Amino acid sequence: MHSMMRRTWMAAAGVMILAGCASMQPPQPSARDMTFFVTSAGPGKGADLGGLDGADRHCLALAKAAGSGDRTWRAYLSMQAPALNDPKFVNARDRIGTGPWQNAKGVVIARNVEELHSANSNLTKQTALDEKGQPVNGRTEKPNKHDMLTGSRPDGTAFPGAPFSDMTCGNWTKGGTDGSAMIGHHDRAGPIENSWAISWNSSHPTRGCDPEGLRSTGGDGLFYCFAVK
Repeated sequence: MHSMMRRTWMAAAGVMILAGCASMQPPQPSARDMTFFVTSAGPGKGADLGGLDGADRHCLALAKAAGSGDRTWRAYLSMQAPALNDPKFVNARDRIGTGPWQNAKGVVIARNVEELHSANSNLTKQTALDEKGQPVNGRTEKPNKHDMLTGSRPDGTAFPGAPFSDMTCGNWTKGGTDGSAMIGHHDRAGPIENSWAISWNSSHPTRGCDPEGLRSTGGDGLFYCFAVK
């Protein structure tokens, strides 16, 4: 009788110890804590995202599906003005809030806008995950999806307007063979080890704005989404 009670007491104590150890574990990151992701898919019309508003709605829809729809989401995209002397442009860096931003695994990619656009940015192939916490195909994988639509210069600002080249596929309204968009490489990889080739936000223009054109340069119409705070 005594031995049975002793075994029962020891089993109960073991359960309590395990429960105590579990409570001491650090909380695991969840989708609700995510404030940055790469879109797992584009809207399906190449670089025609429905303008900035359409791109933002796409970010929100993906975030909602992943369980993080209670934030204000913005696509990291710039918009060119209709003319060189027109102030109606939008800088991607001005759309995304102040940071910090972390991926679905809880890894911080940047603490603020300046760090994001500096050599200290932690946006890499390993950290630029989609909204489901999954890695996105890089340059050496098939199909290659490392081209991210940004329409931006390295500092996150817009390109000048007409008569200069289209770098935003008609401000994200063109999905045909005409036009072009500046992209970045989320895996920080390119054909050579040069700053433009390994830039996450300003690497090279696309061949057209249609899905086939985007794929021919290494992309799939994907882009970055940031939560505004």
